[in-house]
Amino acid sequence: MSPPRPSLVSLSARRLPLADPAVQRARLARVSVPPFADRVSDATGAPLRAGAIQILQLNLGKRCNQTCRHCHVDAGPDRDEVMSDTVLEAAFSLLERASIGTLDLTGGAPELHPRFREIVRRARALGVHVLDRCNLTILRAPNYRDLPAFFAEHGVEIVASLPWYTASRTDAQRGDGVFEDSLKVIRELNAMGYGMAGSRHVLTIVTNPVGTYLSPPQASLERDWHRELERLHGVQFTRLFTIQNMPISRFLEFLEESGQIESYLARLSAAFNPAAVDGLMCRNTLSVGWDGQLYDCDFNQMLGMALPQRITDLDPDALLGRAVLTDAHCYGCTAGGGSSCGGATT
Repeated sequence: MSPPRPSLVSLSARRLPLADPAVQRARLARVSVPPFADRVSDATGAPLRAGAIQILQLNLGKRCNQTCRHCHVDAGPDRDEVMSDTVLEAAFSLLERASIGTLDLTGGAPELHPRFREIVRRARALGVHVLDRCNLTILRAPNYRDLPAFFAEHGVEIVASLPWYTASRTDAQRGDGVFEDSLKVIRELNAMGYGMAGSRHVLTIVTNPVGTYLSPPQASLERDWHRELERLHGVQFTRLFTIQNMPISRFLEFLEESGQIESYLARLSAAFNPAAVDGLMCRNTLSVGWDGQLYDCDFNQMLGMALPQRITDLDPDALLGRAVLTDAHCYGCTAGGGSSCGGATT
């Protein structure tokens, strides 16, 4: 069963109880699945701990030009949260003094941050690899049409979200016309060299299921996507990442409305794969909220599962080897081939 077409406004704007991360955690806590931390310890012989920070992920804010049914951020045009100058400067201070190789920019639509281009330029000047998590359609907006060329000039890797390679399944999750607009942007990016064979400009597509089933194996799905996008639409990309739908925010609302919370969590738990644990994003990524609060990952951020530190008073060494905060939603990252901001983990 696929989710209905997107609502026009966020949970927050509708003032629904599920807009509160504590309410979401409480709802998930009522689902009877084995504690995730115990599953990891039993399977690996050790608790889940973080290593060195290799990726700094900044959530630049919750504003977005789309309102997608599955969105775990509850982003949309009606959100006004944005990362402050103080938090940004603290992030750059960390990049300058720590050996962090990648800056991962996310949102909302991260491009809507008023200092977005400056952020990219400064990070690249430090020799840091930059990922932009792009919904594609933002690049059709009048004030952002220059970004494909800007990305190519600065060597930005584009991580573009697209539910499926057909209009019906994409628009069912994101709204009418989103697929066609996304294709137009991919064609523009291809013209810049993005996604083309032999090009240094990387165009990664991220796909998530349109419904409550689990993603097929990433490698086989990538072959299907390459074939079908080329055959049906004449466009190319570099690689595919698969991510499971997380039982958070608006997808949690869909699960609640359709009476599928228990069955979906049971499906994720039953598909637990110990081999997926080593590649979990929480082991090498530090997630920074728009307000400067720190988290083990982007999903924990949306559930309000914060670390004690803020980026403005961060000692990176204090985070090394920390026990990662986990809960039932973490099964989404270890189901099947695994799921993370970097795609499958096995």
